[in-house]
Amino acid sequence: MYDEVCLNYFLEHQEQLLPERVAETKEEAEEFLEDCMAVVVKNIKEVRKYFEESDISGMSNAQLEEASEVFKLPDGRYLIVEA
Repeated sequence: MYDEVCLNYFLEHQEQLLPERVAETKEEAEEFLEDCMAVVVKNIKEVRKYFEESDISGMSNAQLEEASEVFKLPDGRYLIVEA
């Protein structure tokens, strides 16, 4: 479910979400993301839709991109991880 881009980016930026590292390898990262039921969406509109019924839904697109649980991937997709 999670490709190389997602796993590598999460490994490099995981401290955005939590104060300490939770994974050292791609396998550990994939297991953590699966446990959190993380999702990958293709654009900011889908990020907004994902958070439609939560407090975060009233945020601007820029604020959504800065949320600790939203990772903007280098290829333009977004990884959403709610730990």
